[in-house]
Order: sequence, then structure tokens, then C-alpha cells
Amino acid sequence: MTQDAAGGPVTPNEDVPPGETTAGARPEARLERAVGAAEQALIEFEIAVDTFRIEVENFSRLHHQKLGPMYARLDELDAQIAEARARHTGDPEDLAKAQEARALVMPMPGVEELFHDWMDSDGLSPEAAAMLTEQPVRPPERVRPSEEARKLYRDLVRKAHPDLAREDKERSRREEFITRVNAAYSRGDEKLLRELSDEWAAGPVPETRLSESEELYARLEWLSRRKELLTVVARDLEDSAIGSMLRMAPEDPDRLLDEIAGQLQAQVSEREAELARWVQ
Repeated sequence: MTQDAAGGPVTPNEDVPPGETTAGARPEARLERAVGAAEQALIEFEIAVDTFRIEVENFSRLHHQKLGPMYARLDELDAQIAEARARHTGDPEDLAKAQEARALVMPMPGVEELFHDWMDSDGLSPEAAAMLTEQPVRPPERVRPSEEARKLYRDLVRKAHPDLAREDKERSRREEFITRVNAAYSRGDEKLLRELSDEWAAGPVPETRLSESEELYARLEWLSRRKELLTVVARDLEDSAIGSMLRMAPEDPDRLLDEIAGQLQAQVSEREAELARWVQ
């Protein structure tokens, strides 16, 4: 640290990289560093949003697989109770309620198109078919990829993110590669993620070149708009029913599902006891 003529300390110019004097620094250097910092911040934000999105999707599938039959059983019991009550009272209002309750458990038109290969020709999911034939039910898949898969995923996205591209051709290459990375990560495929890491390391290194000030400003504006869009996506994920549930137990979502399953099972037992009273 040096001193000025009055004896006070003089702080070096932090915006000037080592080896460049203030007078010799390029005018675009500071803006260029700001763009680089904004790019890295956006990538980290996208990694966080995509990680949460994949966890929400996986948790949603697990929620449907593990708790869906219990919700369906509750709806069926509610319909049977309402029908039994209507038969017992003959009240028109009870009859209307019974019809409404039964309508809730009737299959929707075209439901098989929504589930595709989740249902067989008899309209049963693999889990339901297994239970009816007293075969072991396929255990639910993991809610989230392993920690190693998460590390590999983050490293790959930081290196190959499309937002780092400055040319359309390079951006397309990165987008195709990241699509494969996302697919491998959503399955928790550590082996494939390692192979993709090797593939990227052996691939062409994107060419870097200096940009004009106008291009850098435009880049900053694009990054800002992209962040705004991601903020909306993140908010929608967090506010969704599944996202809200997942945030209740981010480190142990399986435990949360077990707790909900216990609560649903208690409700099923209560409904079954109520139905038994009506049909006696």
C-alpha cells in the first residue's frame, strides 16, 4: 500500500487486472468481467432451479406411485359410504351427494392416453396388477440422484452450459449436450454422467474472442431477462403442491412420504369402520 501527498493510504485500482495499468487497460475490460460474473451467477442459479425441478418431478412420480392407491381407496370408500347413506335415508340430497362421490372415482375419458405405458390393457398399473396377483410390488425409485451424481451434474453444467456460447453453432452443440446431461441426471446414472464428462473434456474448446462494448451491454441485458424468467420458474416450482411438500423435508423426502402414508392409512381405517356401520 502506498501513500498520497497528504500521507493517506492509496488503494490500488481493483478493476485493473495484474499487469495492466489504469492508463493501459482496455475500456471494455471492466464490463467484460461484469459479464463473466453475471454468466457464472446465472449458471449457478439455473443449476439450482434445474436440480429442484428434477427433484420435484421425481418426488411427484414417487408420490403418485406410493400414495396414489391410498388416495384412490379413500375416494372409493367415500363413494361407498355416500351410497350406503343414500340407500338408508332415501333423502334426495343424499342421493345427489352419492352420485357426486361416485363420479369422482369414475375413470376420465381418455385417461389411458395420459398414462401411456403406466397402465396395461385391463386398466391396471403394474403396482395394482402385482397387488391383485399377490406378487411383490416394485419398490419406489429414489426421490433424488445420489450426491456423486449431483456433483457430476453440477460440474458438467458449469462447463458446458449453453449460456457460455457466443455463436449459434456452439450454443446448439452445448444445448444438445446438456439435454443428454439432464436426462442422465434425472435417472441418477452416475456411469453415464462420468462418460459425458470425459466426452466434454475431449471435445472442442469453444473459441473466445473480445467483444465490443455494445455487445457486452446486450449480453448483460439478455442475462438479466433470462434470470427474470428463471425466477418465475423457480417460484412456480416452490409454490406447487409437490414443491411445497418437498420443501417440508428437503433432506429426507422419503420420511415425509412415510408420514403421509401413515396418515392416509389411518383415514382409510376410519372410512372402512364407517362403511361397516352403514352396511350392518
